[in-house]
Order: sequence, then structure tokens, then C-alpha cells
Amino acid sequence: MTDELIQTFLGWCFVVNYAVLFLWFLYFTLGHDWLYNFHSRWFKLSVERFDSANYLCMGFYKLSIILFNLAPYLVLKYLV
Repeated sequence: MTDELIQTFLGWCFVVNYAVLFLWFLYFTLGHDWLYNFHSRWFKLSVERFDSANYLCMGFYKLSIILFNLAPYLVLKYLV
């Protein structure tokens, strides 16, 4: 594998993962009540705990995207 191929792959991974994060945010903000009712069938969660769990997971996912997709992409683009 060449550096250019890996760089292209990481770039597309970043775009796809950020699109997933954006869709998650849209579903969470626009369909909050539906999502809460859907998940509260299985788990006994308060609305505050549901919100905090989603925001925590969104933050972890965003940090993971930056750490595992964007950082290696930028290293390959500017340092190699």
C-alpha cells in the first residue's frame, strides 16, 4: 500500500464517520422523544440520563474520529 492510498482511505473514513456523527446528532435533536421512548422500553432511563449518555457517546465518537482518522490523515499529508 502506498502512502497516497492510505491517505485517501483515511480521508474517506473521516468523511463517512463524520456523516454518521451528523446523522446521530440530527436523529437525537429532531427525534428526541421517539428515540427516548424507543430506548426506554428496554432500559429504565430518565430523560437526563438518556441525554447525558448520548452526549457522552457523541463526544467519545467525535474524539475517536479525530484521533484515528483525522490525525493520521494530516500526518500523511503534511509530514510524509
